[in-house]
Amino acid sequence: MARTANPKRPEALLDAIVEYLVTHGVADVSLRTLAKAVGSSPRVLLYYFGSKEQLVTLALARLRERQRASFARLKQAGAADPLEVCRAVWRQLAAPQTEPLFRLFLQAYSMGLQQPKRFAAFLRDAIEDWLEFLAAPRIAAGASPAAARTYATVVLAGFRGFLMDFSASHDRRRVAAAVELWLRSLATIPL
Repeated sequence: MARTANPKRPEALLDAIVEYLVTHGVADVSLRTLAKAVGSSPRVLLYYFGSKEQLVTLALARLRERQRASFARLKQAGAADPLEVCRAVWRQLAAPQTEPLFRLFLQAYSMGLQQPKRFAAFLRDAIEDWLEFLAAPRIAAGASPAAARTYATVVLAGFRGFLMDFSASHDRRRVAAAVELWLRSLATIPL
């Protein structure tokens, strides 16, 4: 008698795949190694996800969903002041448990820059989700949408630069001091 497919299995596999990629990265992932790590087989992964490339794309999308949920929690926390939002974001981004996620993001971003057609949605979302989130407090404070997006672009570039520095140096004190100086300078940008 044939087994009935478990409709929840793809979701559970995708979550396990995300955890594997966060720990091991995406650049050199092998379907066979990945399947073994998540308790599956290459054939099953291909059945559920179509191809290794599609599987990676779906895993990155799942990570973006988690980040969007994190944004929603920050919004619910009620921080309306743009600088307080930035401080809250930095605390979250600089947390030790977040570093593997950022390394994975950097790998995926690099792959996206090398293969922009394949990773177009990832690249777009990696920018637009952040811009929307970071611009919202400025718009609420009275800035025009265009000015708020420009501000959000500065903030996004700053966060990514500081995270790259921190990931390479692990000099938490120096980078945290630089972030605070940068945040104080952001306060001088008019609406």
